[in-house]
Parts: sequence; structure tokens; C-alpha cells
Amino acid sequence: MYDDILFPTDGSDGADEALAHALELAATHDATIHVLSVVDSTYLGSAAAEATTIESLQQQTEQVIDETVDDIAAHGAAVVAEHRMGDPYEEIIDYAETAGVDMIVMGTHGRSGLDRFLLGSVTEKVVRTADAPVLTVRLSGDT
Repeated sequence: MYDDILFPTDGSDGADEALAHALELAATHDATIHVLSVVDSTYLGSAAAEATTIESLQQQTEQVIDETVDDIAAHGAAVVAEHRMGDPYEEIIDYAETAGVDMIVMGTHGRSGLDRFLLGSVTEKVVRTADAPVLTVRLSGDT
């Protein structure tokens, strides 16, 4: 049923918890996990600070991807990895459509109240706009 599962990650605890679900689905369906990490360029500031910030963020993103790929490979699942720069939810949607994934598995930070209203969340935007089904995983202990 699921041949390709997209796992967007920012390296957070919520993403780590979602990875367990992605691994279980991949094992059940003999699916490939597509790891995607996006450097959020929507909040970058001045051009002088931007170059250093982008380089630092790209290094962090590559480290997150490397660790995630190693973890997935250790579980015996097939894995494909990519990092991008841009608005995270737009890049996730674009990758999902381009790669033809069958499901997206991602964590949620469990924002509520004013934070959620003002900021929204990447997960919420993906849920509302993705063509593929989206499995969201709440971090244990979030209420």
C-alpha cells in the first residue's frame, strides 16, 4: 500500500518520535523512507548575517540528515535523503508531489492557543495542503 514514505525532519524530539512510526510503516510495507530537511529561509535577515547563518543552518541540516539516514539504515529500511532551502511546508509539499510519495509521516510540536494562531505550524499547513495522507505524531507528554 505504501511504497514511498516522506519523513520531513528538523532533528527535534517530535521528529525523532515520528521516525519510529515511519520505520514501522516502512517495515510493514517494505517501503522506502524519503528523509527531507529544510533550511527555513523565510526568517533570515540582513545579507551580511545571512551568509553565516545559512552556512550554519545547512551544516546542522546535513548533520540531522546524516544521523537520520544512519538510524534508518540500521533498521534495514531503504532510504533516500535530500535537503532544501525555503519555506518548510512549501518544500515538503513540493517534494511529496515531485517524488510521488504515498504517505507523509511527521511530528508535531503540539502548539496551542495564541502561538498556534499567530505562527501556525508546518505540520498543520502540510496536513491542510498535501495530496498524500499525513500521519502526525505528537511528542509523548504533550497535551
